[in-house]
Amino acid sequence: MAQKPGIAIVGAGNLASALVLALRKAGYRIEAIVSRQGENSRARRLARKVGTRVVVNPKTLAAKILWLCVPDGEIARAASTLADAFTGKGKIALHSSGAMTSDELRSLSRKGAEVASVHPLMTFVRNSTPSLAGIPFAIEGDSKAVRTARNIVRDLGGEAYRIRKGEKNAYHAWGTFASPLLTALLATTEQVAGLAGVKAKAARRRMLPILLRTLENYGRLGAGKGFSGPIIRGDVKTVRRHLEVLRSAPIPKQVYLALARAAIAYLPAGNRELLEQLLTSS
Repeated sequence: MAQKPGIAIVGAGNLASALVLALRKAGYRIEAIVSRQGENSRARRLARKVGTRVVVNPKTLAAKILWLCVPDGEIARAASTLADAFTGKGKIALHSSGAMTSDELRSLSRKGAEVASVHPLMTFVRNSTPSLAGIPFAIEGDSKAVRTARNIVRDLGGEAYRIRKGEKNAYHAWGTFASPLLTALLATTEQVAGLAGVKAKAARRRMLPILLRTLENYGRLGAGKGFSGPIIRGDVKTVRRHLEVLRSAPIPKQVYLALARAAIAYLPAGNRELLEQLLTSS
C-alpha cells in the first residue's frame, strides 16, 4: 500500500482541530501546524495530540500537501506569505472555505502547486469536535488537486463531490441556512418561549424532542410530508392569534412572517389566499 502523503495544516481553529484529528486517525502524517504567533498555545495543544510540531513563519515546508484552515479574508494573504516556503514539483495546496474559490491560492499556484478548495458541510464550534465520516465535501480546483482531495475525503469517510466556482456563493448561502441561520431561528424561538413564561434553558430542554422529531421527519419524508401545524391546516384564526401575541416581540414577529410566507410558497397550505392576505396586512 502506498504511503499517504504528509500534510501541513495552516491554522489551529475549530475546523483545523477537527481536520487534524481526523487526518491523523485516517493514517496521514501531520508534518506541521503552521500558526500565527497569537495562536501558539492552542496550536501547541493540538500538535501534542497528533505528535507534530508548531512552526511560525516557516522558511521551508517539506509536506506534499498544504491545507489552509484560516478565515476567508486571510486565505490569499496566508498563501502569499507561505508561497516561498512551499515550492517544488508535485505540491498540492488546499483551503477549506465554503465561500471562496481556489483562486485565493493563486500565489501558491504561481509557485507550481496544484490548488483546490475543499469544504466540509459541517458546523465547527468550540467544545464540539464532529466526526467527518459521512460528511459531504464540496471540491473545486485543478484536476490533480481535486483528485488528491477526493482521496483524502474518502479516507476520512466523507463524501466528495464537484462544485463549480460560480456556484460557491449559493453553496455557502445554503450552508448558512442549514446551520447558522437555523441557530438564529432557535435563538428567536427561545424569545417566543419567554412570552409563554419559559426561560431559555428550560425552553431548549423542552423543545429538543420536537426539534429532533422534526429533523427526523424531514430527513425520512421530505419537507412536504414532514410539515405540520396551523398553516397546513389553513387555520387562519390561530395564525392571527400568533401574530397578535408577537406584537410585543418585533423581531420574532418578522421572522414568523417570513417563515410563514415561505411555508405558503414551498409547502402544503390550506386557505392559502386568506393566509396570504393576513400576512400581508400584519
